[in-house]
Amino acid sequence: MTQKTVLNDVHRAAGARMVDFGGWDMPVNYGSQIEEHHAVRSNCGMFDVSHMCAVDVVGPDAKAFLRRLVANNVDKLKTPGKALYSAMLNEAGGVVDDLIIYYLNDTTFRVVINAGTATKDLAWMAARQKDWGLNLTITERRDGNAPLGMIAVQGPNAKAKVWEVLPQVKTATEGLGPFFGVQVGEYFVATTGYTGEEGFEIALPAAQAADLWRKLHAAGVAQCGLGARDTLRLEAGMNLYGNDMDETVSPLDAGLAWTVDLKSERDFVGKAALLANGQKAQFLGLVLLDKGVLRGHQKVFAEVNGTAGEGEITSGTFSPTLQQSIALARLPMGVAINDTVEVEIRDKRLKAKVVKPVFARNGKAVA
Repeated sequence: MTQKTVLNDVHRAAGARMVDFGGWDMPVNYGSQIEEHHAVRSNCGMFDVSHMCAVDVVGPDAKAFLRRLVANNVDKLKTPGKALYSAMLNEAGGVVDDLIIYYLNDTTFRVVINAGTATKDLAWMAARQKDWGLNLTITERRDGNAPLGMIAVQGPNAKAKVWEVLPQVKTATEGLGPFFGVQVGEYFVATTGYTGEEGFEIALPAAQAADLWRKLHAAGVAQCGLGARDTLRLEAGMNLYGNDMDETVSPLDAGLAWTVDLKSERDFVGKAALLANGQKAQFLGLVLLDKGVLRGHQKVFAEVNGTAGEGEITSGTFSPTLQQSIALARLPMGVAINDTVEVEIRDKRLKAKVVKPVFARNGKAVA
């Protein structure tokens, strides 16, 4: 059965076009996906992210558990509220899920996992806890006795709009640096996001989410759906689980080497496989030079030192900011920035330029 977020009625009342997204009934747009995209780049927009699953990891062994569970090193987290992006890996080094970990103290962490992988993630975490015999509790906060709703408000004017509607959080949040979260009364406000713009992700009691959404909209924050969220995240060079990586893909081949700690003596699930296999492909950006649209699973042909190589697009779209088609792709080792490659589209090979996998951030094109 399709699941619904606490904001489902609000979306439907607003006339949103609803789609099934990983088993969730979610808004893809409220009219114009392009207008929603530009609203976030130039002003501010908001997204219902209540389908994402917040998980509280609490107990004497919480830190020890996360040190072994994820590829990045939670020892980096020293300041309450600081967040860390990482991935849970399987023994073969594939990505079980990518996630964000918020450090509250050495015995209390909040982990935000993807909506469509939540069930398997929670089972994976519970099994690892049992295997390791560690003393902690893992509490899912999407349902249960104290469910949370989550709203992401993104764009150059996002923070000002949140402070207008929630003045009580301003003092605690106006000095927050990137990738931090803070609890202010019933609100957990974090400077994280999935668009390449400034803003906040706000977790609050589920029963209060609809009221906050309506107040933000009344203050001029655009309602935005999954369509704009996808074009914004792709322009920002941010991976999407299931497209750009999955359980068969190493984080080293998904552009996530920066989230993997192989230098310390700390062991974690999948480390041995990463060390044994190394990096086998590059994860880079493409800008199409000919007319067409780049899409996932299209083949990419490149020549490296006189040898033909083949890669694949993992995510592709038409970029509203660049007004060109862009993509993230897994390419052969040796392909370099500014190289020209060919993409197979409808039995034709079209030329594309290789770029750093960030196309637009902070309202501007950078590719």
